[in-house]
Amino acid sequence: MAGKRAAGPQVGLSRERVLRRAVAIADERGLAALTMRSLAEALGVEAMSLYHHVANKEAVLDGLVEVVMAEIEQAVAGLDAPEPGDDWRTAMRMRVLAAREVLVRHPWAPHVFETRTGTSLAVARYFDGVLGLMRRGGFSYELGHRALHALGSRALGFSQELFQPDGMEAPEEALAAMAEQVPHLVAMIADASHGGAVLGWCDYQAEFEFGLDLILDGLERLRTAV
Repeated sequence: MAGKRAAGPQVGLSRERVLRRAVAIADERGLAALTMRSLAEALGVEAMSLYHHVANKEAVLDGLVEVVMAEIEQAVAGLDAPEPGDDWRTAMRMRVLAAREVLVRHPWAPHVFETRTGTSLAVARYFDGVLGLMRRGGFSYELGHRALHALGSRALGFSQELFQPDGMEAPEEALAAMAEQVPHLVAMIADASHGGAVLGWCDYQAEFEFGLDLILDGLERLRTAV
């Protein structure tokens, strides 16, 4: 029928194009706005056409991990980092912060990573690169294993925060009412500058780097002790 969009494969439609548009929707409108229908509308096709390239919404989310990991690998490849044998700590720090820059562009990505139930080859390859960096820096496999556990998702540029950016915001009278029950938390909120907060009441980039440096410093002490 004239004017109807075909449900079959569309000219120029590919899995890569579908996933890139899915990333754009998540970036612009949030992950909740990403549905098979909204994705089809953004591509100008019928929803059935998408199933020639992605099986379902979960397959789209799996694909988002691939896209983000490809961006991370590209960012890491472009680093002018020292050789791990000369300065593994700086090389690792630069790798992790490069990954974090990618995730800052895609704030929805940590949630997608956390909800994947299968093992992504793209993520496995990234962690293999992290372990390879440590091996070239003088780590044994045993210490490298413990280091991967210590770094956890931080190696990918994110960590599970104890509080959300706006989770501890409260008017002064509310804080005063809480003081007897949680005196140390209230005193911390009143006293800590958090490096000049830029996201909620904490500078989350500064807090991330603080935790990363603690881990890297500790690993360096262990590395040189063996």
